[in-house]
Amino acid sequence: MALLAQHPPLPRVRRTPGVRHLGPNWYATVMGTAIVANAGATLPLRVPGLRAVCAAVWALSLVMLLALLAARALHWTLHRDQARAHLLDPAVAPFYGCLAMALVSVGGGALIVGGDLIGADAAVALDTVLFVAGTAVGLTVAVTIPYLMVVNHRADSASPVWLLPVVAPMVSAALGPLLVPHLPPGQWQRTLLIACYAMFGLSLFATLVMLPLVFGRLMTGGPLPLALTPTLLLVLGPLGQSTTAATKFADAAPGVAYAGEIAVLYGVPVMGFAMMWLALAGAMVLRARRRGMGFAMTWWAFTFPVGTCVTGAAGLAQHTGLAALRWLAVVLYALLVAAWLTAAVRTARGLLGGALLAAPPVPSRGTVRTR
Repeated sequence: MALLAQHPPLPRVRRTPGVRHLGPNWYATVMGTAIVANAGATLPLRVPGLRAVCAAVWALSLVMLLALLAARALHWTLHRDQARAHLLDPAVAPFYGCLAMALVSVGGGALIVGGDLIGADAAVALDTVLFVAGTAVGLTVAVTIPYLMVVNHRADSASPVWLLPVVAPMVSAALGPLLVPHLPPGQWQRTLLIACYAMFGLSLFATLVMLPLVFGRLMTGGPLPLALTPTLLLVLGPLGQSTTAATKFADAAPGVAYAGEIAVLYGVPVMGFAMMWLALAGAMVLRARRRGMGFAMTWWAFTFPVGTCVTGAAGLAQHTGLAALRWLAVVLYALLVAAWLTAAVRTARGLLGGALLAAPPVPSRGTVRTR
């Protein structure tokens, strides 16, 4: 026994991380990629080659979506206990809203720019499937996830992540009008448009209920934990997406009196608040960065919410003709691309190294820091 004890320990074999810890938050990578394509293709600016690049980025988002759907199906098959634990965890469950938004965003991108690669008919078919599936998931999580959060949450746990389930129907409301021209005139077109209005209202009023909780948490509880600080930008999602939806409603129903004026009257004040929140969140992110905030998957919050502000500003620019709004869309798009490149490179590095799919560390009681 003594001789055996003197032998050096065998080297530990590094196992390749599996999908056990692949949570629904990974769908944010698909959303963030798709919005780069969708927003770029709708910019009120003509740049040679931009549309081709956007088509390539959309194709990447489609591949990512298919791969992630397969990986998540494997997760539910092999690690059902972990999947159920995620569903009942108030910190993780809201990310199921990302699944709905990923489906609808990639589907909308098929009509916006994907038709250049797969053809118009295939783009319509693909968007129809993904829009129906994503909307069904979005409406489901908009009810079930808040229910689980009500029965499981702690009073001091409010965070911008809570917005994810309720903002999912707003994404459907913003991208649904793209399908209206491809439906039979009359009842089908009117039904889809009215359904989009209903989802707009559902998401808007739910957001108005959630936002005071989030802002109240910040005012009474102080800054979020460093790793969660980027989620402050999630507040931009319902703001930019609702502005986009309002302008798309005006585009889809040109015969409705004052539709364009209503979109402008709604969108301009909302975008003003969005820019104020962007400045506040940016200051909080810089503060967290100076205090040692490292990369985490929450960095993807820098992408999709900013992208919705790009499409919102572009829509307002179209309806007002203001050059200032056009340049706002361009500046926000440059910010979006920079954020996407940063998050994508860091995610690829962490994925290849295995760190992002490893089991999360369990912090000791004495080392937990929130500020």
